[in-house]
Amino acid sequence: MSSPGNVGSSERQRLFCALRLPEAVLDRLVAWQSPALTGGGRIVPRENLHATLAFLGSRPAAEAPAIAAELAAAAVAAGSIRLRLRRYRETQSVGMLVFDDLDGHGGEFALDVFERLERLGVYEREKRPWLPHVTVLRFRQAPRLEPSLPDVGEVVPSEAAVYLSVLRPGGAQYVVLESFALGG
Repeated sequence: MSSPGNVGSSERQRLFCALRLPEAVLDRLVAWQSPALTGGGRIVPRENLHATLAFLGSRPAAEAPAIAAELAAAAVAAGSIRLRLRRYRETQSVGMLVFDDLDGHGGEFALDVFERLERLGVYEREKRPWLPHVTVLRFRQAPRLEPSLPDVGEVVPSEAAVYLSVLRPGGAQYVVLESFALGG
């Protein structure tokens, strides 16, 4: 477990849980983004690239330790998560890279996290199943890009983290509050 984020005593915090990406994958994504997503909107910076598990929204700061404890417990029980890039997809406001969960362990881990957070009363599960993806671009109007895919190989996240999302005029800044090794 690590705690690189240092957060003041604000009453509420925008929180989410996510898988952290290996440094080599981040290197490849960053090298790919600028040429592939030119003119499409605002490129998501390296420090904000992750695969979201659960967005919790604005929560009382006092809940963060319990959220972290549940994510830590789920991380210990997690199997090795292996992801393979499938496609680029755009929604109304983001461009994302969508991954296949090769052995189902990512989905099992996400389900465990959802159930733990629901028992805490801090999360309401989305209607759709978890979709492993990394948001790489934000925009006001979909640019309808069809970029070639980056060569990231098999992606094996080794950590899950609780993030703080701080809204700024230039976009959100994400701070890792605590991270936990997958599989103990």
